[in-house]
Amino acid sequence: MKMNITQKILTDHLIEGELVAGREIAIRIDQTLTQDATGTMAFLQFESMGLDRVRNELALSYVDHNTIQVGPENADDHEYLRTAAARYGAVFSMPGNGICHQLHLERFGAPGKTLLGADSHTPTGGGLGMLAIGAGGLDVAVAMGGGAFHLAAPRVCLVRLEGKLPEWVSAKDVILKVLQTLSTRGNVGVVLEYGGRGVAALDVPERATITNMGAECGVTTSVFPSDAVTKRFLEAQGRGGVWRELLADEGAGYDKVLEIDLSKLEPLAAAPHSPGNVVSVSSIAGTKVHQVCIGSCTNSSYRDLATVARVLEGRHVAPGVSLGLAPGSRQVLQMLASSGGLGALLGAGARLYENACGFCIGNSASPGTNGVSVRTSNRNFEGRSGTPSAKVYLTSPETAAVAALKGEFADPRGCGLPYPAVKTPSEFDVDDTMFVFPPADGRGVAVRRGPNIGTVPGGEPLPAALEGEVAIKVGDRITTDHIMPAGQRLKYRSNIEKYSTFVFEGVDAGFAARAAANKAKGVHNVIVAGDSYGQGSSREHAAMCPMHLGVKAVVARSIERIHKANLINFGIVPFTFENGDDCSRVEAGAAVRIDGLREAVKTGKAVMEAEGGPSIHLRVELSAREADILLAGGLLRSIASGVK
Repeated sequence: MKMNITQKILTDHLIEGELVAGREIAIRIDQTLTQDATGTMAFLQFESMGLDRVRNELALSYVDHNTIQVGPENADDHEYLRTAAARYGAVFSMPGNGICHQLHLERFGAPGKTLLGADSHTPTGGGLGMLAIGAGGLDVAVAMGGGAFHLAAPRVCLVRLEGKLPEWVSAKDVILKVLQTLSTRGNVGVVLEYGGRGVAALDVPERATITNMGAECGVTTSVFPSDAVTKRFLEAQGRGGVWRELLADEGAGYDKVLEIDLSKLEPLAAAPHSPGNVVSVSSIAGTKVHQVCIGSCTNSSYRDLATVARVLEGRHVAPGVSLGLAPGSRQVLQMLASSGGLGALLGAGARLYENACGFCIGNSASPGTNGVSVRTSNRNFEGRSGTPSAKVYLTSPETAAVAALKGEFADPRGCGLPYPAVKTPSEFDVDDTMFVFPPADGRGVAVRRGPNIGTVPGGEPLPAALEGEVAIKVGDRITTDHIMPAGQRLKYRSNIEKYSTFVFEGVDAGFAARAAANKAKGVHNVIVAGDSYGQGSSREHAAMCPMHLGVKAVVARSIERIHKANLINFGIVPFTFENGDDCSRVEAGAAVRIDGLREAVKTGKAVMEAEGGPSIHLRVELSAREADILLAGGLLRSIASGVK
């Protein structure tokens, strides 16, 4: 049988099921990845399973999200992560070492391996030919314990690249073109596999930019071949021994094919407030810019920042523009310093941010009121920057650098500057001293827990009937940032009781108190939503905290993949409307009832009676395993009762 790359990796790791699109399969996970916003709870969940040691091939615990330390909470959580990694056998990446996805690409990723990460941008590893998938922290904790990862066998879409990128057009413009074509919705259960003659013209950092931001399409993951380009990158990192060739068989089948001629692309931007709101840079030329932020896991490689350095060298940012740079790793920063690029950047008036997520997650560098911010990150959801009134545009580093110089958007092709061609180095500076490798036997390590470290919240078996209230009704494209705010609130991620008080804070500040009051009265809380509920971050707290507040069901037009899995893991039934128009017939505050709730989980069908309204037919698409998890009251309870 002729196979594509996705099928080859899945076949090599298949434990249960058949590779028939839509059917549930279980795969073996080689590597796992957590970061400090999700990893604290993931390690607490791992501990709750009673295992003595990590059992997968390689587990990484990165600290990159909450490196701003105002108060003791983040520092305490980092100390917990450091000691837990040593105790249970994970590699710990110290604060300041860099962003998890950039670091993993540089130092640990390997073609043909599976990687499960508690971060939605884990697919960055697909740039190396990995099958790298984002998931909730609990799924990652299970994989750390040697358990399988369950998912629907994907449909595979070939993105066939032809031609070569013109000057001033880069990998960011490629993925923006993909987003413009596929949108952010309707791609659940799909893997984007890149092929065609144009692939050879893209280096690994460029490929990683594309696979990273593919997450915004809502796909399971994205993957490139592992070829001679991949080999050169790994050899330059001193890791040539992990390389293996991984190509699709000639004549392999695909469910869909998308053709992109790289030579015909132009500089693009994602305009406010969605990564899918893609426009040409030329169409917004002249729009005043107040802030430029270059970095994030999407565009923080040496190649990206060296390119910006060449654009800015001998020049200065426009008056009134704040330019901030966040290198993806210490390796990137050290190489910029030794090459003279750092001096060029600082001389141009750039501010140097920490090697961390920072501005991308809204915990620093928030723009001013009504400010226009140009960013090379992957999401521009309303308010994500920390400033609700800001207008955030997503562009390539080249376009962002020119905007910083001009003080306004300008098509870089007509800026009059020489094109800053940067090649991948033949040898990278390697310094692994900020990775802490665990002892062979960690039983003597004391795990340190600060006062902000809470306990893992427990669920309860699904009730026979749902008798509740629509505690909130929200619209389309509600993100996990809407549900569970990040930024300054993330420091409470290990204290669920406290963090739960901020659920839907920016949407309806009274939700948490109202839901808690209903729970105290024995009234089940229900969330009603439109399309693409739960898009964005893999943050499982967006399910865990509502569970803590007594939410028993979400009823939406559609629910995104990772969030749906997280809802199931925490015992919340992810219903969808059989008729999408019925969403308009249910209002916030309405009393609702679903008889035979447990039976509905088994059959996939339910009828919801809403106060003063018609009967509304619902469905819930679950595997038998997922149904058992819901009936038990969540994944941890199901594991305790023997359901895997």
